[in-house]
Amino acid sequence: MNARKEFLQDKADRIRLKSMEMTTRAGSGHPTTAMSAAEILSVLYFDQMVYDPDNPNSFEGDDFVMSKGHGAPGLYAAMDEAGMLKKEDVMSLREFDSILEGHPVPKLAGVRLATGSLGQGLSGGLGLGMAMKMDSIDRYSYVLIGDGEMAEGNIWEAMILGPALKLDNVIGIIDINRLGQSGPTLYEWNVEEYHKKVEAFGWHTQSIDGHSVEEIIEAIEAAKKDPRPSMILAKTVKGKGVDFLENADGMHGKAASEDELEKGKEQISKRLKDIDYTPGNQTRLSPKPSSNVDKIELKPEYQEGDKEATRTAFGTAVRKLGEQDKQIVVLDGDVKNSTRTQFSFDSFPERSIECYIAEQNMIGFAAGLQARGKRTYAATFAAFLTRAHDQIRMASYSQANLKLCGSHTGVSIGEDGPSQMGLEDLAMMRSLYGSVVLSPSDPVSAEKLTASMNAYEGISYMRTIRGKTPVIYDASENFEIGGSKVLKQSDDDSAMILATGITVPEALKAQEILQKEGISAGVMDIYSVKPVDEEGILDASKNASFILTVEDHYPEGGLGEAVASAVGQDIRVYSQAVTRLPHSGKPAELMAEQGIDAESIADRIRKLIKSESKQEVK
Repeated sequence: MNARKEFLQDKADRIRLKSMEMTTRAGSGHPTTAMSAAEILSVLYFDQMVYDPDNPNSFEGDDFVMSKGHGAPGLYAAMDEAGMLKKEDVMSLREFDSILEGHPVPKLAGVRLATGSLGQGLSGGLGLGMAMKMDSIDRYSYVLIGDGEMAEGNIWEAMILGPALKLDNVIGIIDINRLGQSGPTLYEWNVEEYHKKVEAFGWHTQSIDGHSVEEIIEAIEAAKKDPRPSMILAKTVKGKGVDFLENADGMHGKAASEDELEKGKEQISKRLKDIDYTPGNQTRLSPKPSSNVDKIELKPEYQEGDKEATRTAFGTAVRKLGEQDKQIVVLDGDVKNSTRTQFSFDSFPERSIECYIAEQNMIGFAAGLQARGKRTYAATFAAFLTRAHDQIRMASYSQANLKLCGSHTGVSIGEDGPSQMGLEDLAMMRSLYGSVVLSPSDPVSAEKLTASMNAYEGISYMRTIRGKTPVIYDASENFEIGGSKVLKQSDDDSAMILATGITVPEALKAQEILQKEGISAGVMDIYSVKPVDEEGILDASKNASFILTVEDHYPEGGLGEAVASAVGQDIRVYSQAVTRLPHSGKPAELMAEQGIDAESIADRIRKLIKSESKQEVK
């Protein structure tokens, strides 16, 4: 064996030993799955992958995604051997204040994406590869995949899209170590079964011995020469390198005891050598550029008396922003004529990508794009985003900068029926760490809020409406995240109606109905559902006896709960929301049935005023 291969084999064994030492010290973790991938990690970090240990987040180097996030000890060991960690960090795995968490997250420099919810890494790897292509960077996106996660549908969504986009700079490696958490994987060591399936999806496919550094090198170098995305099927042994751990069932997620560590250390140490060899893959690269962006001011062109759908205003705004901001990339899930991202596809097709009906992959792909500095907009029906909730959740742990739009919200979409109605999206998006949730009521606010999303660093979500709504605001109005708008208010208000989206024009009609009856009620547009404008709501409602929230959404997790949790101790909050089983029908019929049209709102206010009066008498 020549010095290069001896060096790589030695690094693999050092990765094994450190993986055991880290997890034993932590008292938990996944050493055996790290040990099966040791040669793969060694070849990547000390032979094939171009990176700068001092600037590991540079956009000029290759990227690595540990899709099998529980293999984190192996990744950390490789990074430590590469000089990317401080001495005090190495054995701090899983500690309260450690940068080495149980599964990788981007607070560790050199980690682009949070992983550990299995099946998502390949989608992120495709996004990283696409960003490289867009920026004319001739580098590679490597993804290490566990054989167990090959059962996840998200993987196969990504497998379809990779060849379609001709992402020849994406190289996946499947660590086929046979054992999952609770038993053998579906195909165990039947590498041929994986080979047939992967090859059928159009990937350049190679099967190798995953413990042969020579075969790994040859496979990666062959992958770099093929015009297709590549997948390397590496047959490995879980716990490789320590005889009592090799292919041992029931050891997944178990750290070795102190005695077992000593036995393992004795076996591995016998193989360790000091080899005079310097790898040539590390280099000096420029630091990652700043991600700060100034807000672009948009000038909506709608006039008083016009009607337009907020989905159309969103599409218009993204097109306008994308024509000025060349870092904007737009993704859609085969509904671009409905979400109105079609406008972007027409205006800048080179930065607009059809992800087809595969929402999980679309979000993972978007996360990869944004990790290399793209401001990524992804849109589909709000109802269909629910199937990608886990991908969005993981994006929040990646501290991702994603702009999401869910169209066709609520029963107001009408005849298409409940399968198409976004009625859970506010709850889903509000629950995410650091998220912003916006629900514009007219086209002016929709355009302005889309511009606010563009300048926001984090996950922002806009719910849009299928039907056309009247223009409420002048184009000069400003809309900031966390704000609200008082539309009707007087010192004599008995109640304050807080509406959002489609229910805002209904609340205004209800106010007119009540005013004719001598009942004074104020109206607020709560366009920012998270963060909600607590101070503004309390100030506007200071003379009212109670608040009524109205929303085209289920009560659980929606506007009512957002307002009640913010101001409920200072004023009584009542909710009007979708509470009956939805079905097909005309929008007006469905809104009336759910009690969220103007007549129903007015009727609820009358009843609440009577109820409040009785309580005061008591």
